[in-house]
Amino acid sequence: MAKIKLLAGDFGTGAGTLGSRDITLPRPDLGMFKTEQVAFPMIQSIEIATEENVKRAGGTVGWGLAGAALLGPVGLLAGLLAGGRGKDVTFVAQLKDGRRLLATTDAGTYKKLAASTF
Repeated sequence: MAKIKLLAGDFGTGAGTLGSRDITLPRPDLGMFKTEQVAFPMIQSIEIATEENVKRAGGTVGWGLAGAALLGPVGLLAGLLAGGRGKDVTFVAQLKDGRRLLATTDAGTYKKLAASTF
């Protein structure tokens, strides 16, 4: 299973995993060690995080937390962060029920996740 690091949004922060048909996300609001499985068909949109789409996400994805993830000047594709063994991608995902999340994962996992929304 691929790892996803949640940075902000309606699911809080922490580690999630990408399965073959869903994403397991932490739900600290439901209790310690609680998670939620989000099936791929529940994802409405997913895009690489830029300063513009993080601002559009508004209050749900707090700019203070997002700014730490973005690490860059205006226009920088902050989702493409140089990582130790390759590139990490920071992305914003919108679910069909209106919830959002800002997360980071490796480039290969992001491609799989993005392909699942087609």
